[in-house]
Amino acid sequence: MNFAQDYETTEKQSLTALVLAAQGGDRAAMDELFQRYHRAVYGVIFRRLGNHAETQEVCQEVFIQAIRKIHQLHNPLCFGGWLRSVANRMAINRAVRGGPRAMGDGGRLDAECAQLDTPLGEVLARERRDRVHVGLRRLTALDRDTLLAFYFEGQSLVEMSTQFNSPVGTIKRRLHVARKRLAKELEALAPA
Repeated sequence: MNFAQDYETTEKQSLTALVLAAQGGDRAAMDELFQRYHRAVYGVIFRRLGNHAETQEVCQEVFIQAIRKIHQLHNPLCFGGWLRSVANRMAINRAVRGGPRAMGDGGRLDAECAQLDTPLGEVLARERRDRVHVGLRRLTALDRDTLLAFYFEGQSLVEMSTQFNSPVGTIKRRLHVARKRLAKELEALAPA
């Protein structure tokens, strides 16, 4: 193994350990994940909203949501992509709804962190996850690899450009097309 492979292996082990610790309730691990991913999350949100104050607020909401839902993440190496998708969804929601929500009391964060999902919610989430995996398997290899690299492996467009040996613009187009194709597959798989 060369230096780059050693470094990548070490980084994957470090990320896995942090995510597992955070899933176990370790606040220091969650803080470390926040430190590692704050800039990326901020960037995703700012590109959607274009306002620093709102971006900062949504960024905080994303990490609160991550704390609440981190136990749903089955593959710790997917944390980056998972967090980016949460950030993107919440930024879109904020942009569509237009404006900040009222902030609750200070004790709300602790209550939110301790709240458990219902069994029904877990079953529905598992069914959605399974449908997505089936939909991914029905895509072409290029579409599937593009979506996996961005959403599951958390690669940036630049990293994907290097991996796929294609310009960033091409990667953006592939992501757009692959998302549409996946949506079509998921529509076909949806129960009537």
